[in-house]
Amino acid sequence: MAAINLSSKEPLASIKVTDDPGFVMPALACDAHMHVFDAVFPYQGPPSAMVEHATAADYLSMQGQLGTRRTVVVTPRLYGTDNAVTLDAIVKLGKDQTRGVAVVRPDVTDAQLELMHEGGIRGIRFTLYTPEHAVVGFDMLEQLSHRVAELGWHVQLHWTAEQIVEHRAMLERLPSSIVFDHLARLPAATGTAHPAFGIVRGLLDQGRTWLKLSGPYLNSVVGEQGAYADSDVVARAWVKAAPARLVWGSDWPHITERPNRPPTALMSRILRRWVGDEAVRQRILVGNPSELYDFDSAS
Repeated sequence: MAAINLSSKEPLASIKVTDDPGFVMPALACDAHMHVFDAVFPYQGPPSAMVEHATAADYLSMQGQLGTRRTVVVTPRLYGTDNAVTLDAIVKLGKDQTRGVAVVRPDVTDAQLELMHEGGIRGIRFTLYTPEHAVVGFDMLEQLSHRVAELGWHVQLHWTAEQIVEHRAMLERLPSSIVFDHLARLPAATGTAHPAFGIVRGLLDQGRTWLKLSGPYLNSVVGEQGAYADSDVVARAWVKAAPARLVWGSDWPHITERPNRPPTALMSRILRRWVGDEAVRQRILVGNPSELYDFDSAS
């Protein structure tokens, strides 16, 4: 068996999940959180802000080795509210097997939302964990949640645990479904003792909220050399609490970890570490994303 070198700095597509024969992605497995960067589309910031080797074609190469079939493309912050790169990626990755999460502001028109829906968009994202860099704001969430609820979309929140606590009342009155990014960003030091855990757990129990098992490095202290093991307690707590409300995402191309991005295959191995039961993994990788992202359950 070929071993995966966790310290390897090889290109992301060069390390295969199939090097671990104990883990096989189920048919129709979904990577529910990834980003596409393509310099063909206008972006905000200097050329150094562009992520290389992260186009839809690059992802297709990596996806073949990862073993997933379905994909959810999330518009990166670099593109502001221009979702053309995401809509283009949905076409290139296959509209039947790909969905998208857009970034919009309240001035978006109903006609634009309808076109996005036809293009495969099923949610909008509020990346506010560093609000000073955001193109959206907390004050926009409630209004936009009402508008996208009519389309059956969700609001996807990349917030800190502290922000979840601060805005608890608003979260509890949102009309649309909610998706919390990256384990709800619970700090490794406090884990499930953080009050945000109880807030998110309550929303999950109500059946209108989802959470992504993704981004183990975002609150990790031990880092890649420790295989982000300090994320395990929180992730396993979510799996125990709400297996029917979870989806998994690779967070490819791991832009927060530049310049030493981890191999994407490691993310799938971490999922296996978090979720030992094959039936539960099947639900997280296939059944849950099929419901959340409106995939045809048979194709």
